[in-house]
Amino acid sequence: MRSIRRYQFFRHASSDAALDHMRHLADLVIAAVLLVITFPLMLAVSLAITWEGPGPIFERQTCIGRGSRRFQLLKFRRMVLDPDHTAPAWARKSTRIGEFLRYTRIDSLPQLINVLRGEMSLIDPDGSSPSFLE
Repeated sequence: MRSIRRYQFFRHASSDAALDHMRHLADLVIAAVLLVITFPLMLAVSLAITWEGPGPIFERQTCIGRGSRRFQLLKFRRMVLDPDHTAPAWARKSTRIGEFLRYTRIDSLPQLINVLRGEMSLIDPDGSSPSFLE
């Protein structure tokens, strides 16, 4: 009886690992297909952000993912650049393009790159901010 329980435990653990591998493979395939499909839109948004003002195209936010690993979450820049980094995020002014990106949620498309890197999953896309966990 005892050996049967051990066998079932290992069988369950190996099936969980197989499911994780399948989910990861599905994430990679879906993210790659979505990146190919949305590439023209992402290129147009990148050009619009560059045209609207100086600064980087992407915003980077430090998040904590699976296994307490930190990674840089990518989003299209929606705010006016603050060179001194003195203003808090809620006080910065949004750009016209940024308001459209936030409304349509196009600003989150670069997160597909995070999915391809294996830093996050399509199922649970948002990592936790370190400030909320500390």
